[in-house]
Amino acid sequence: MIIDPKEVATAKLHGYMLSAIAPRPIAFASTIDGEGNMNLAPYSFFNAFGSNPATLVFSPARRVRDNTIKHTLENVRLNSEVVINVVDYKMVQQMSLASCEYPAGTSEFVKAGFTPLASEKVKPFRVAESPVQFECIVKDIIETGMEGGAGNLIICEIVLMHVNDAVLGEDGRIDANKIDLVARMGGDWYCRASGDALFTIPKPNEKCGIGFDQLPAAIRNSRYLTGNDLGQLANVTSMPEADSTTIEALVVSLTKQYAKEHLEEHLHKLAHELLENKRVEDAWQVLQFKF
Repeated sequence: MIIDPKEVATAKLHGYMLSAIAPRPIAFASTIDGEGNMNLAPYSFFNAFGSNPATLVFSPARRVRDNTIKHTLENVRLNSEVVINVVDYKMVQQMSLASCEYPAGTSEFVKAGFTPLASEKVKPFRVAESPVQFECIVKDIIETGMEGGAGNLIICEIVLMHVNDAVLGEDGRIDANKIDLVARMGGDWYCRASGDALFTIPKPNEKCGIGFDQLPAAIRNSRYLTGNDLGQLANVTSMPEADSTTIEALVVSLTKQYAKEHLEEHLHKLAHELLENKRVEDAWQVLQFKF
């Protein structure tokens, strides 16, 4: 499928974009209007864009169906302050309820059953149920257009961050399993970032991996090793030396079961299984077996 944004209805393009650009973190934005009424609304056009200064950006886009704007946008234009609360699994249904388009002046804190907490440096209230809350001042608002679907990039600077101690690990950092965040997908779909959905990848920092181009051709062109497998193998900083003791323990049974012409296939299958369990060094030993 090929989609030209200029040749498809905005609503249809919007749907394809949100289904493909996912999962997206959720900014549960708390603001106040000119009369001090509390407003609360979720936005998945959101992310962090710097830590010095600490910068968050979210976008209350113009409604596709009628080109109207959100109360959040009206409020930050008036007050230049917002609290961005993160959303975890235990509050996701209430968060969804708060996305209803209630009349101006209606408090989504009340409608969705959230507890308002007074902020320390800005006027909008925090959501007590949220595990992390960012008090922010609005530095700029960038309009990307004036038609339905156009974004309004609200650029915020964090002036104070609140973290519930319950989501911290023993090292004092936020534990990904404890915080149990949710993210927005397309349509009615959400994603829960916990349990089997979480995994780690060693991050290359100062030392670069050897790269795909340095992998032996037999490994690089394997029918049994996936792109993720090769990515792990190519992320080592140098080609490991063969260890006969390790190799013997891993492949001795294979050499007894299969003829030489089929052995490479099964060695690659074994390496794939090892890599699925993040046993990169063992996989390299298997792949270096000489027969």
